[in-house]
This record gives sequence, structure tokens and C-alpha cells, in this order.
Amino acid sequence: MRQPLAYIHPDAKIAPSVVIEPFVTIDKNVEIGEGTRIGPNVTILEGSRIGKNCTIFPGAVVGAIPQDLKFKGEDSLVVIGDNTTLRECVTVNRGTAAKGKTVIGNNCLLMAYCHVAHDCVVGNHVIMSNATQLAGEVEVDDFAILSGGILVHQFTRIGAHVMIQGGSRVTKDVPPFITAGRDPLSYAGINSIGLRRRGYSNEQIRDIQDVYRYIFLSGMNTSNAVERIMAELPATKERDEILLFIKNSPRGILKGYFEK
Repeated sequence: MRQPLAYIHPDAKIAPSVVIEPFVTIDKNVEIGEGTRIGPNVTILEGSRIGKNCTIFPGAVVGAIPQDLKFKGEDSLVVIGDNTTLRECVTVNRGTAAKGKTVIGNNCLLMAYCHVAHDCVVGNHVIMSNATQLAGEVEVDDFAILSGGILVHQFTRIGAHVMIQGGSRVTKDVPPFITAGRDPLSYAGINSIGLRRRGYSNEQIRDIQDVYRYIFLSGMNTSNAVERIMAELPATKERDEILLFIKNSPRGILKGYFEK
């Protein structure tokens, strides 16, 4: 359904079943997949790629140029997967020469007033609650839940199945499977409820807890804890995922609950 009160650039590629409501603006070089609904007063700018069965609520802006003074007008994209919802006034900026695109995966929910800056990569099944803000080149892995009003520093990575307390400031990487809170942001335990909901067994959750006891509760620094884990804990998919995350963390990971 096409609204006569919407502006759609003739070069935009929009599937026939897309619903476009009044006062929408859709620029050139835009692609929108089957079954997606674009609410009133949404602006979708050049370089946007939106998947199937998405819902975009009033006031959202997708594909605006980066808020980065290094951006020189280069071609770049926003890529949004299938079944993703952007609530009111969400903003998602295009990529820069650094990565070329900003990516949001499938089955995500970004609540009102969230911001995803240039070159971020947001995985699948991610939930970002109201007014959470991602700075440039942040990575958020699958099934992470970011509560409301969170500020995430540029280049930070948030691991899979993480849950972060509302109002937090994330300045260090947050490894997978944990909950984090307090100020400064600290390890606050395993996200055991979320893991059980997603089919993790009690044995897998115990294995994850064993790894994090070494990292956050042993009094060792991270390097020594990793060496002990490698020597003393059996290899599992979850153990190795945690260790690989730490190895690939140039910013370093957050501190334990009792660390200063």
C-alpha cells in the first residue's frame, strides 16, 4: 500500500507488499523487503537496505550520514535484517570508510529513542531498551539485552547472551553469558535465566560459571586466569568462546564485582 502523501524516490526498490504510511520520505538507493511496514513520518535515506517483515515506527530515521567528522561523503550502507522492529524516533546512521556499513541483524527490537552510530554491528535477537545509545563501531553479539539509557563507548564489544543494567556506561568489553551492572560497570554473575530460556543445560551453565570464577572471583589478573583456565578446565564450546572473546579484546574486559 502506497500513501499519496509519502515521497518515494523513483529509483527506490520497494517490494509490492510493503506498507508505507503518510508523510514518509524514502530516498534513492533504498531497498525494502516484503512485508515491511513503514509508519508515519519515517525518513529512510540513501544507502538503506531493510529486510522482510520489519516494522518501523513514527519518527525513525534510517541511513542518515554519520556523525563523524572523518566522513567525506563516501558511499556506505545501513543493512537491517528480517523481522526487526525500530520503535519511535530510533536513529541508525550509515557506515564510513572504516567498515562501509552499519548492520542490524534479524529479529531485533530497538525501543524508542535508541541510536546506532556509524559502522556498528548488531547481531540477531538483540534487544535495546529505550534511549540506549551506541557510539561508532560498537559490536553487540546475538541475544544481548541492553536495558534503558545505556551509553556504549566507541569500539566496545558486548558479547552474546549478555544482559546489562539500565543506565550503565559501557567503556570496556563485556564478555558473553554474563550480567553486568553498578558504576563503574562490573561483572554481576551469569545470565542463567536467559541461558535456560535459550536451551542451555545446567551442565553448560555450570561450566560457564567455572570459567568466570577464575576470571572474576579468584583474585588473579585476566592473563593469569586465562592460563589457569586453559590448564585446569576441560575444553568446551562455551569455555573457548569466552577465551577467544578475551583474546580478541584490545580494550580489555570489565572488572569483577569486588575489584577496585
